[in-house]
Parts: sequence; C-alpha cells; structure tokens
Amino acid sequence: MVSPPHEAMHRIFQHDPGLFSRVSRFLGVDIPAPVKATALPTDLTEANPVERRVDTLLRLETAGQGPYLLAVEAQGKKHPDKPASWAYYTAYLWTKYRLPTALLVVCQDHATAKWAQQPVSCGPPQLPTLTVQPLVAGPHNMPVITDPEEARADLVLASLAAITHAAEPGVDAILKALSTALRDAPEDIAKPLVEFTAQGLAKRPAKNLWRNLVAVDLSFYKSYLAEEVRAEVRSEVQAEVRAEVRAEVRSEVQAEVRAEVRAEVRSEVQAEVRAEVRNEASAESRAEDILLILEQRGLDIPEDVRSRVTHCTDPELLRRWLARAVTVPKAEEVFEDA
Repeated sequence: MVSPPHEAMHRIFQHDPGLFSRVSRFLGVDIPAPVKATALPTDLTEANPVERRVDTLLRLETAGQGPYLLAVEAQGKKHPDKPASWAYYTAYLWTKYRLPTALLVVCQDHATAKWAQQPVSCGPPQLPTLTVQPLVAGPHNMPVITDPEEARADLVLASLAAITHAAEPGVDAILKALSTALRDAPEDIAKPLVEFTAQGLAKRPAKNLWRNLVAVDLSFYKSYLAEEVRAEVRSEVQAEVRAEVRAEVRSEVQAEVRAEVRAEVRSEVQAEVRAEVRNEASAESRAEDILLILEQRGLDIPEDVRSRVTHCTDPELLRRWLARAVTVPKAEEVFEDA
C-alpha cells in the first residue's frame, strides 16, 4: 500500500517541476531551471506482463542545455530489488525518449539515503557495463529552513525540507517557519503545500504540531487535514456519548429486568407460599382430627402430647399418628413408631 509520505516525497515535484533545479545545489550538482515542464506517463510496462511504474516522471526543458527527463522515486526504506528497478527505469526511458535521464530518490532517514546513493553496477567488477547512482535528497543534505523569510522565499523547498526532516529533531522549527511563511500566501498556493507537508509527516509526532500550527496560522484553510481533525473529534465524542448512552440504557434495562424478575419471583413465591399455607392448613386440620379422635375415645391427653401434635407440620407423620389414634390404648403411644 502506498503511504502518504511516499506520495508527498515525489508528487511535490509534479506540483513544482522547477523544484529539482533548486534542490540540485544541495546535491552537489548544478541543474539549470527549466523553462518548460511536462508530466509524462509513469507506466514503464513493456509487452511482458510485469508492470513497472516510476513514481513521478517529468520532461524538463532548459534554455541552454535542452530537454531532459527527471524520474523521481520516493524511498521509505532499503530494498535490495530497487537498484535493478532504477536501472531498468533509466535505461527504458533513455531508449524510449532518447533524452538524458536523471534519477532523484527522496528519503526521510539517513540510513536509507546512504544506501540509495551508493553506485550499483549490473556487471562484474572489471566490466561494470551499466552503473546506477541516483541523486538522493534526504535529511543528510536538504536544508533546515527555520527562518520564515527564507521559507517565504521558496515555500515548496521549505515544504520538502519539512518532509525530508520529518523524523529529525529540527522538524518542529521548520514547520513553525513554514506555517508563518504560508500565513501571507494565497490559499491556492498554501493549500497544496499544507497537504503535501501533512502527508509527508504521516503519523509522526510532528503531525500534531503541524495540525495545530495550521489551525492557528491558517484559520482560513479548510482541507482534508481539517476533516481529519473533525473525524478524530467525532470519534472521541462518539466514544463519550456511547459510554453515556450505554450507562443510561443499562440503568433503564436494569430497571426493566428488575421489574420482570420481581414479577417472576413474586409469582414463584406466591405459588410456594400457597403450597406452604395449604400444607400448614392440612397439618392443622389433621392435628385437630388426631386430638378429636383421642378425646372421643375418652383418653387422657397430656399437655406434652397435645403440644407435639399441634406443632407438627409433617403431613405424612400426622397421617400415621391419625391412623394410630384410632387404636392406641394411651394417647402417648400415638408416637411410638415415630
């Protein structure tokens, strides 16, 4: 997947093709400013099914040295296959357009930049045949522009400086200078540079600083950066509201469930109590029957016998006592088999 920094590092040259000539002095070469620039198709695929695309391809025309091609590659990390691809790009473009071809690789870290600028030959040591050694722009050679006036003099270069130094300690000062310089720039000039810079910073800590600087210094500016902030705030608010609503709904559901469970339990308890009351009434009735039979038979009923019978709640036991009450010679013998 193509990352925002990758896009920013090469598309900024599409936005301002003359940037290459201004960058070249930091790369140790002197490239004349173009008098005309044309964006060319980036698809370098031949008849075979292998697709090859350069990131940005420009045809630049100069007043004194004629036209040449500039291929710009954004490189986020070392990749062993890239030198061979770069060799293919330059050879193919030279063959197709019959124009001198320059290759610029833009990086955001020192290790990748050092790797990218090493010459790579496709032949054995004694027969180099074709050697690829691209120009490399990165944190090791791009200027650290911290003066707003210097940034104002070349806003695009200042934006590229911020992108290539995105992971460097000095990026904060570059961003502050750039935001100050952009304050006086027309919106059609400021807008793409704000977006290029934001893309180049990606998810690095400096992205938050840039967003805050844009909000303060460029309050007129509305872009995907503002929409990004809006989306983040919306997400945060959604989380807060969701938590609040969840608490409210939980309280409401708890009340509903409590009422439902209370009704269910009440119904169950009513049934249990009814059964208990029935059993108690049955026990009382059976106890009365036992005492009545003993009395009708003319037997003496001691108080402890009467108390034991009246306080018994076991229907089965009372039934046995009732059966014995009919035949026992003494009231106390009602309990003998208990």
